[in-house]
Order: sequence, then C-alpha cells, then structure tokens
Amino acid sequence: ATMTAGGGGDPYLWLEDVHGTRALDWVNGENAKAAARLDGDDRFATYRKEALAILTAKDRLSYPQFRGEGIANIWQDAKHPHGVWRQASLASYRAGRPRWQTILDLDALSKAEGKKWFWKGADCLPPEERLCLLRLSDGGGDAVELREFDTKTKTFVKDGFYLDRAKQNVDWVDRDTLLVAKPTSDADTTVSGYPFVIRELKRGQAWGQAKEVFRGERKDTLVAPQVVRDAGGKVAAVLAQRRVGFFEAEYHLLDGGKPTKLNLPQRTDFHGFVDGALIFSLQEKFLNFESGALVALDLAAQGASATPQLVMQPGASQTIDHVHTTKNHVVVQLLDNVTGAVEAYARNGKAWQGKRLNLPANAQLIIRAAQKSGSLMFLTSEGFLNPTTLWWADASTAKVGAIRALPARFKAATHVVEQNWATSRDGTKVPYFLVRPKKTKADGATPTILYGYGGFQISKPPAYIPEMGKLWLERGGAYVIANIRGGGEFGPAWHQSALRENRQRAFDDFAAVAEDLIARKVTSPRRLGIYGRSNGGVLTTVSMTQRPDLFNAVVVESPLVDMLRYHKLSAGASW
Repeated sequence: ATMTAGGGGDPYLWLEDVHGTRALDWVNGENAKAAARLDGDDRFATYRKEALAILTAKDRLSYPQFRGEGIANIWQDAKHPHGVWRQASLASYRAGRPRWQTILDLDALSKAEGKKWFWKGADCLPPEERLCLLRLSDGGGDAVELREFDTKTKTFVKDGFYLDRAKQNVDWVDRDTLLVAKPTSDADTTVSGYPFVIRELKRGQAWGQAKEVFRGERKDTLVAPQVVRDAGGKVAAVLAQRRVGFFEAEYHLLDGGKPTKLNLPQRTDFHGFVDGALIFSLQEKFLNFESGALVALDLAAQGASATPQLVMQPGASQTIDHVHTTKNHVVVQLLDNVTGAVEAYARNGKAWQGKRLNLPANAQLIIRAAQKSGSLMFLTSEGFLNPTTLWWADASTAKVGAIRALPARFKAATHVVEQNWATSRDGTKVPYFLVRPKKTKADGATPTILYGYGGFQISKPPAYIPEMGKLWLERGGAYVIANIRGGGEFGPAWHQSALRENRQRAFDDFAAVAEDLIARKVTSPRRLGIYGRSNGGVLTTVSMTQRPDLFNAVVVESPLVDMLRYHKLSAGASW
C-alpha cells in the first residue's frame, strides 16, 4: 500500500472503525482462513488438548492480595471463566491449605445482569477494607464500571457509590468521600483518552455536584489521585499524580489549599509510604543521585519541600524491577544480570539499610503481595525449567519459607539453560537466554523460537512457560528470550537508549541475537522462528521486513504497526 504521513491515499483507513461492519467482516474472514489451516493440520488437536489441560488445571497457584485481616484473590476455571472473587484466612493461606469462601461470583452476576463482567480489581477502604469499589469491565476492555460492594454482607451497597463505564482512577478519602479522575467530555479528557481533572465526590452527590480539586492539561497522558496512608490506615498525604508524558510525571501535594509540587524530576515513579516517608524511584539523574536510584521524601519532617534521601542505588548490572512497601520496610524486587533478587530496606537513624533474602538464585522472583500493616510478604520464584514456587517472607526478620510448588508440567530434564551475549551493530553487548536440548548438535538443525519485547522499560527474566515446555521443548525445540534495548533489564538507560530516533537499536539487537544463534550453529534461518506480542509484535513485524533472511516463521500478535497513524488511535497518543 502507498501511504502518506497524513493518511491520504491510505486504502486501509476503514480498519480504524474497529466495530464497523466492513472491519469485522474482514476479521471474521481472516479468522475463518486461520481456523481452516489449524483444523486441517493433524497435529493441532493434540497441541490444543495439551495446552488447554495446562491452562485450565485445577492445581494452579492462587496468587494473593492482603485484604483486611485475611487474603483475597480472583480465581478462574472451566466452571467460572469470568472468575470468582474469594477470601481465606491468612493462617490457612500461609500454611498452603487455604479454605476459600466466595465473596462474589462474576459468572452468576453476568448471567443475572445480561453482561460479560470481567474482573479488573477492587479498591477497598482501609483499615477494615470491608467496603470496596469493584472495577468491572463488560467484555474485558480497559474501561471499567465502579460499584460499591460490602464484603461482609456480600452485596452491592444500596444507593452506594457508582461510576459508569470509563477509563477512570479513584481512591477513598474516607467512608463518605472519594477522589475521582474520570473523563466525561473533551473538557476533562486528554488526547490519549484518559482523565486530567480530579474531583471530590461525596456520598449521595450527583456527579455534577462533585468539587474539582486538581486539573492538569488536555495534552497530558492522564491525572490520578493517590491517598497515602500509614500502616494503621490513617491518611498521611493526598497526592495528585499528573503524567505529563508516558514516563514523565509531576506529583502535587493536596492539603486543602493550592496544590504544591514535590521537589522531584519528571521521570519519577511513586511506590508507597514507609516510616513517614514517600518512596520514589528516579529514572534520570537528579541532584546528586544517579539514574535508577530509590529515594525517600520525609514529609513528616520537611513537608512538600523535602529533599530526597537515598534508600538504594542499583549497580551497573542491576535494575529495580518493582518496589513494594510494608509497615516499616521498602522491599526491592531486583534484577542482576537479568536474574532475580529481593532486598528489604529499613530506616536506621538517618540512613536506610538493606538485607537480601535467601531465595533461589538464577530465577525470576516476583513479589505478589506485601502487608501494609505488618512485615509479611508472599512471592514466587520460577525458572525456565523450574516450576513456579510460592513463598512467604518476613521483611523484618528476613526469614523465608516455601508454601507450595506447581507440579512439573513438562519433562525438563532433557534441556539446559544458558545465558549468552550477542554483539549488536553499534558494539553493544546484548544478553539472551537459550533453553536448548542437552544433546544439541552444532549443525544448525534445532528448531528454535526467538522471543523479544524491548519496550516500556519492561524486563524479560527467566520464566516457567509450561505450554511452551510441553508443546515445544518436549518435542526437541529450543527457546530464546532476547533482552534487547528498550526493555528495563539494565535500568532506565537501557530503555532510553532505544527510543525515538534511536529505535533502530532495538531491532538491531534482536537481529544480532538471531545472528549469534546461527553463528553458534544452534539453529539456522530455515529452523528459526520469531514471536512477539504488542510492542513485541511491532518488533517481529520490523524484523520480518528488515531481515527476512534470518527467519522462516513469524508470529505477530496484537501488534500496532501503522507507525504513520498510531498516535491518532486513542491511547496511541500516550505511546
């Protein structure tokens, strides 16, 4: 197709009408072709059966959230495809024998209301967390309906808070007050389709009566309220997060008067509140801090003009993957050369001191839940050949214990994991993980899937992917994750080095990994396929068009590949 930057001469504009008859007819036609190809392949029924058995297994791990004095989670299975929101006591969950009680059955609710309700989370009022605003999506999209629910009576609150469908953000101030950022018209909606005005909504008020408390600008990405609480649930501060770009944000302290901007750079992320301090990570150099630093702002002592204090600074091979907070600790989910570690930091006088938890090495470690009122955490470990294991950990004592491991979903003993490094076009060393049969011959004959993402500062460490193991590894294949620039594997600089005019570096990195696999004679272009989704779908599309000599199969999943017009497609403006 011939296109111009303005879209003139583009014969595919009709595809942007995503609910239009012509677009959906085209989609249905393409789906019919794909279904015929798959159903016509004698192998497909077996693959589908094996994958379905894994994805609907009843002995999956149930990941927790702390709620009140217990644990809650959402659970989907063959009988409950929409999900069941359920609760268990903390003691029973920690012992590995949770006794679940249903709070809300989304399949029953969908049937009763003639909707397709999917779970998007719950915002519960501390400290009791009995009253919750349920985030429900009809059909699974990003826009949600918010409805007040009483978890004790297990019913929606009569005449309770209700906010109709939108891409909205909300937080509780008290039982009768919400802070709401909700787009309703061009007057309060950004070009990316998100809200830029925060209003205070009192119980019983109509939306038109809600008082405006903060306003950003239409050109922003979004604005969101953040009510910060201490370990007992008492409000310590109220923040307005104004995202002026996808990664750039301002944080304003709302104290009833004029908003006061905190003394922070724009590339900053908020993580929680510990021991009187707001916890942020800096994604750029600021004052005497290096990019990637984790810092604390002591509001209790200095107020909005507080100067940041260092909590920890990642080393050259490290990056902070995620940050969680407990009553007295800042808990860092760390990557070091793309494998996991967890460290807990507490304030000792004026300085912050940390300790590393004794958890499995050469694995991905994910903190699933952290207790705001105490020091307990739940987390998981996993590796390419090691099933996911659920652990408990205590941030105060650094003690850890295994709760339960997934059963092995495939035969892993035939394979081995390596971490290798490829050299990109500009000389940068790019790591990648290779999961290959132990008996691989250096003849280029091993069928290999190469996966990549390389965007939004998202890292791709080792992962237990049971359907890949069962359908691919067991049949003698190899699997590769390329940790290319644009991701977050080595901190903000690794991500920022492949943006905008430097985007080609991410594609060069991916090609370099493919070339390295071929040079090592692990595989060959005839036997190499690539896979990516979303931002990774852009990656595989570019790879297919720039370097078709390297690959013989390409999977482009949920991509956004019209680079001339993507910024005109709702949230595309923020990307």
